[in-house]
Amino acid sequence: MSSEGGDLSGSGRAAKRRGLLFVISAPSGTGKTTVAERLVQVVPDLSLSRSYTSRAARPGEVNGIDYNFITRARFEEMIAGDAFLESAEVFGNLYGTGAVDAETDLAGGRDLVLVIDVQGARQVRTRCPGTVGVFVLPPSFAVLERRLRGRSADTEDAMQRRLQTARDEVAAFMEYDYVVVNDELEACVDRVRAIVLAERARLRSVRDMAEAIVKTFTQGSIVRKD
Repeated sequence: MSSEGGDLSGSGRAAKRRGLLFVISAPSGTGKTTVAERLVQVVPDLSLSRSYTSRAARPGEVNGIDYNFITRARFEEMIAGDAFLESAEVFGNLYGTGAVDAETDLAGGRDLVLVIDVQGARQVRTRCPGTVGVFVLPPSFAVLERRLRGRSADTEDAMQRRLQTARDEVAAFMEYDYVVVNDELEACVDRVRAIVLAERARLRSVRDMAEAIVKTFTQGSIVRKD
């Protein structure tokens, strides 16, 4: 999957371009999902990918809206059939991004955001050169621990596993194109919004359109008006 921009028809009407693929990763408790959900509300033509998972739905979650909830056996069948753009096991549950789902959005010209962990992001970068990676950091380890303990009913052993995983994941920030800190939600969303808008204006995204416009400067002659 490439992330090339669209073009311009002879009539000056913009043709549909291929969408850009954004990956947002962060340690559990950083607020990456909340950031992404808010981001698609404030940026036009940006969709949030809905992952598949083998875990049971939590209270208030709806199948087909929060996740595509499937059995572990079905998930493993989809892995065997190469149906996922990426997949990973996180805290004993399987998560993955449907390859056909992603391709449909991108081919339709919509930019797509994946909220996935570090190992999933590595898979996506391998399969989809040109993916834009954004790593979200908490203000500090202490703040992350406070957020996790405030929202979770995990046992202490499970909490320690989450915290150790967070320590391991933050070391991967160098693998990403951008790093933002979620110190305050709206400020963080605004920073990621700026990244999306900047990437939409990069040469690789608008080259075809720009070349079509430049061609109009070489066609015909300049009309002199005395």
